[in-house]
Amino acid sequence: MLWKAGGGIAGLALTDLLAAESPLAPKKPHFAGKAKAVISIFCYGGVSQMDSFDPKPELYRRRGEAMTGKGEVVVSQGNPGGFMPSPWEFRKHGQCGMDVSALFPNVAQLVDDIGFIRSMYAVSNDHAPALFQMNTGSILPGNPSMGSWATYGLGTQNQSLPAYIVFTDPRGGPIGGAPNWGNGYMPAAYQGTQFRSTGDPIVDLKPASDMTPERQRRWLDLLAKLNTEHAQKNPEDTELSARIATYELAFRMQTEALEAAALDKESAATRKLYGLEDKTTEYFGRQCLLARRLVERGVRFVQLYSGGGNFQTSWDAHWDIEYNHGLHAKETDAPIAGLLRDLKSRGLLDSTLVLWHGEFGRMPISQRMSGRDHNPHAFTVWMAGGGVKGGVAVGQSDEFGYKVAENGKSINDLHATMLHLLGFNHEKLTYFHNGRHMRLTDVSGNVIKDLVA
Repeated sequence: MLWKAGGGIAGLALTDLLAAESPLAPKKPHFAGKAKAVISIFCYGGVSQMDSFDPKPELYRRRGEAMTGKGEVVVSQGNPGGFMPSPWEFRKHGQCGMDVSALFPNVAQLVDDIGFIRSMYAVSNDHAPALFQMNTGSILPGNPSMGSWATYGLGTQNQSLPAYIVFTDPRGGPIGGAPNWGNGYMPAAYQGTQFRSTGDPIVDLKPASDMTPERQRRWLDLLAKLNTEHAQKNPEDTELSARIATYELAFRMQTEALEAAALDKESAATRKLYGLEDKTTEYFGRQCLLARRLVERGVRFVQLYSGGGNFQTSWDAHWDIEYNHGLHAKETDAPIAGLLRDLKSRGLLDSTLVLWHGEFGRMPISQRMSGRDHNPHAFTVWMAGGGVKGGVAVGQSDEFGYKVAENGKSINDLHATMLHLLGFNHEKLTYFHNGRHMRLTDVSGNVIKDLVA
């Protein structure tokens, strides 16, 4: 049931309007999906697959040799060298015996709950279009993000919080900015809302000191009356209900968002689990804990960014990969493991899909002797919870980790799988725009059935 907007005729009229047209009212999927919410962990900059979850012992045997005969692209950014093995040792973990590097010791303990894709590939070698493709299915800006598609398809279970929430890294946002979580050609109600992990979750969330709740309520009721009259005169204006809902949501969030962000209500054990007591892990631990609290309260899609700005402040390890990946992995490994453990202990992992990814991978040869350049031809992504089969690895990259060798998976395939786990046939979840029924997966994409439990 939707929250009642206010008393009197204006309030009743607004309630009727929202009940009939609210773009974020709960909706049924095509079939019973196991996932009810998604947490996207975006390691912006490009995580190296051969240094994390895709071991390549051949790089040790061929250390320093030039990469030839692989149809390789020319590495243009600074002193390309020969094959460079990982500085991190790989070991087998879990009952499934999954290989994980020492870069992620905490996540490694949970591999039996994780499904890996070691044969992902993307289109672009540049950050902005690669980010857009991972987030929206297209290398061009202006398309709805995957969070927008999820909320468009399912609505939200909590009308007092945004359906789609984004946390960026304190060091900066990703290249391309807000279009990465934008609504594109969909109504504005489906765009992501940026939250902060410290202080008030939204800037100017609290009203001015002279604005009492009663006065604000009267102001909103007058606005509701005017909007309702406009809606009755302009029944084709489909954007109006979204604008009305936004005003009312902002009013309700003054209480609900602050309560959701109140991490001091969590136990000391939970705070420790997420790494909130450690300066290195505190910022990302807060984001992971907030993500759990938000999906627990019915938020449909939460996206967390690890890495911001350019180069060393993100995972973009063009030089000194040992420092770069070592830093960002240390910031995120324990909080991510804490999130998975906490979701599982609360019975939320079965209904929450956790997706870990970057925009592309990295090259098997060195750059500037100690770094790696971008590589869209092969990289690793993993998923957990929400109907995912754990303890499996889908596909293979070649012996160097340069290109897909077996069972390649596209971004469209990844998105099709996400939508399937949410209960949608990706070919039938469409939005009519520019004379065409648009899809997150455009004109391709297949569900990765090996990952579906």
